[in-house]
Amino acid sequence: MATVAQFDITYTQFLNEHGKLVGQLPPFAHNHSALKELYKIMVLTRTFDKKAIALQRTGKMGTYAPINGQEAISAAIGHAMRPEDVFVPYYRDYAAQFQRGVKMSEILAFWGGDERGSQFSCNSKDLPICVPIASQCLHAAGVAFAFQYRNQPRVAVVCLGEGGTSEGDFYEAINVAGTWKLPVVFIVNNNQWAISVPRDQQTGSQTIAQKAIAAGFTGMQIDGNDILATRQVIGDAIEKARRGEGPTLIEALSYRLSDHTTADDATRYQPCQEVEKAKPKEPISRFKEFLIEQKIWDAQDEESLVIQCSKEVEEAVNEYLSMETQPISSIFDYHYAELPEYLVEQRAIAMEEATHA
Repeated sequence: MATVAQFDITYTQFLNEHGKLVGQLPPFAHNHSALKELYKIMVLTRTFDKKAIALQRTGKMGTYAPINGQEAISAAIGHAMRPEDVFVPYYRDYAAQFQRGVKMSEILAFWGGDERGSQFSCNSKDLPICVPIASQCLHAAGVAFAFQYRNQPRVAVVCLGEGGTSEGDFYEAINVAGTWKLPVVFIVNNNQWAISVPRDQQTGSQTIAQKAIAAGFTGMQIDGNDILATRQVIGDAIEKARRGEGPTLIEALSYRLSDHTTADDATRYQPCQEVEKAKPKEPISRFKEFLIEQKIWDAQDEESLVIQCSKEVEEAVNEYLSMETQPISSIFDYHYAELPEYLVEQRAIAMEEATHA
């Protein structure tokens, strides 16, 4: 018997859980302005996250998917992508979306049940938030194929949770991406929980990253709570795809320090000891420790940032709450070019009842 193939999965970390540098700084991190930008967007995103949960709890918004403890991944994505690329997000990618011009009030509108929140005022080519699990992977493969067909040096970047990698849509997408060497980067936020199912119960794969091997391209792991590792590795993968060297799958290891959504109660299934153990490893505090130690950040900077972030979020909330309510007819008006008869009747009834409400 002979061995015909062997594969390795690499793991990248630059900052350990205490904010201490492990090895040499990655190339981009010598730019202090870039480091400050990344820290600011993570703090802004967490401030937004807390407010969005409060809006839902007070009945001012619908179900919302928190991002607490996972900010580094989408912050790195937004920082690494070019404007001409296309982002295909799932429902925990706010930091990337903010950097790409999506307004906080638009995200709030989306979770408030108003689809106008997906019509980005920045005229972005990025796709809207995808709630169905893993279907966005096929969308990203299609976008990447269009770039390749047109000979455009552009890249599609798609995100999903580790639970989504058990879906057929994911496997179909990575298969076509590997076969055609599409310019697409798959980023998996492995936050250890596929809703209420722990990672070890939803896949027998030793790593999520190795799933790329079956599709014929590179898979790798990174510390998803290390902003230096996430930014460097994601940026490298994007530029690799732009050069025509094919796709990459990046498994970013993190932990969900929140409910799956505000319709969930994670205390019913997440072991409290596990959550407590994960809290000190979250990305913002470790990055802050690093910045302070490197004399890039200080207490005055922090105070100013907190005030600024609170102000920006409050302005976004006011903009969201002041949006004119959509008429009841909007439920019917965007599904068909021409409404079927039974929906014409329902639309008329709904309009009549709304008039007398």
